[in-house]
Amino acid sequence: MFKRILIANRGEIALRIMRACRELGIETVAVYSEADRGAAYLELADEAYCIGGPRAGDSYLKIDRIISAAEIGNVQAIHPGYGFLAENAHFADVCRSCDYEFIGPTHESMGLVGDKNAARKLAKQVNVPCVPGSEGLIENEAQAVVLARELGFPVLIKASAGGGGRGMRVAINELALRSALQQAQAEAEAAFGNPEIYLEKYVEHPRHVEVQVLADKHGNAVHLWERDCTMQRRHQKLIEESPAPRLPAETRTAICEAAVRLVKASHYLNAGTVEFIVDKHGHFYFIEMNARIQVEHPVTEMATGVDLIKAQIRVAAGERLWFRQEDVRHEGCAIECRINAEDPEKNFRPNPGTITRWLIPGGFGVRFDSHAHHGYAVSPYYDSMIGKLIVHQPTREEAIASAKRALRELRIEGVKTTVPLHLKILDHPAFANAEVDTTFIERTWL
Repeated sequence: MFKRILIANRGEIALRIMRACRELGIETVAVYSEADRGAAYLELADEAYCIGGPRAGDSYLKIDRIISAAEIGNVQAIHPGYGFLAENAHFADVCRSCDYEFIGPTHESMGLVGDKNAARKLAKQVNVPCVPGSEGLIENEAQAVVLARELGFPVLIKASAGGGGRGMRVAINELALRSALQQAQAEAEAAFGNPEIYLEKYVEHPRHVEVQVLADKHGNAVHLWERDCTMQRRHQKLIEESPAPRLPAETRTAICEAAVRLVKASHYLNAGTVEFIVDKHGHFYFIEMNARIQVEHPVTEMATGVDLIKAQIRVAAGERLWFRQEDVRHEGCAIECRINAEDPEKNFRPNPGTITRWLIPGGFGVRFDSHAHHGYAVSPYYDSMIGKLIVHQPTREEAIASAKRALRELRIEGVKTTVPLHLKILDHPAFANAEVDTTFIERTWL
């Protein structure tokens, strides 16, 4: 097992990793930007080093500075968390070439599944259903128009290296397609340094279902069942739950088995998430794989009892998975609400500022993951998420009631948050009946 790990991230996920390491008897080295100097969670690390200015490009995305901190901190491994460099295959390769174990997949498999076009090709080879679309990258506008006519409008333009909804556009006709192509390519170039795109048939009113997977260095791979991430705005998730409501048992089994086939075919290592959409007829289609731990991993942890961060570390250290597929149990219902410092009434505008009141909820089956606290300054430089409320109860009805109770107990003042919107969603009959799709927020409140 590792003696020391560097955490190449910040905020909530950095604290989550620190806690797991402490319980495993592993020392931690934290890195921070000037904007995060003095953050309370840094006090829990054994050492902490400043790696640059407040902007991510001047700090958390600086590979050379992170490697320098790892050298000074005398660590054996680096955990990337999520976001920033977590899915950067070059970073993973640099870590290992400098003799630091990267707590995640190899750079080869990360490059394979991280490129959406390559991942689609692999999925088709192992009989994982994919949304009809281009066989390769779109080279020019004329090619896109011809393909869109064959697929039938509406179509979805997606960045090959994309994520989080960036570089993604829906086109309902040829005129919209020509304009959206340029917009998607420009956004993809700015966000990922890669303007490559491909085309898919746009599946209307889908549900978003993802499968948590875990694979070790000895060829063992398992799934830890599915999460429903349908409740989102502009492709950004707001509420996640497990199990996926109203998903037939045979579909649930098929979608989880498909995820494991893809994992084995890509020789994937460590934790990852295979994402699908499910249409109104119950057919599921692969859309992408996230080669990292997810924000919503606590949903799976609560429902299965598996600590995914500890699992990541143990697998990276070379341990075999200590359970088989048939040992993975799923009990009750878990729901997570992302608490963002945003104003939902103003198109989810980020609302940085100082938290003047902070009171978190508790009670049976309630968990709150956050690095924030009373007096914490929410930075304008990073993602606006300041906490995650997770509940776990025997039934979905009880989980919804528990989440609503906990949200009403939660007190955050000084910044606007998504708490009022979460309460509206949980109170809505369509959510209670699981009669929603990924456009529900836009259609209902925006």
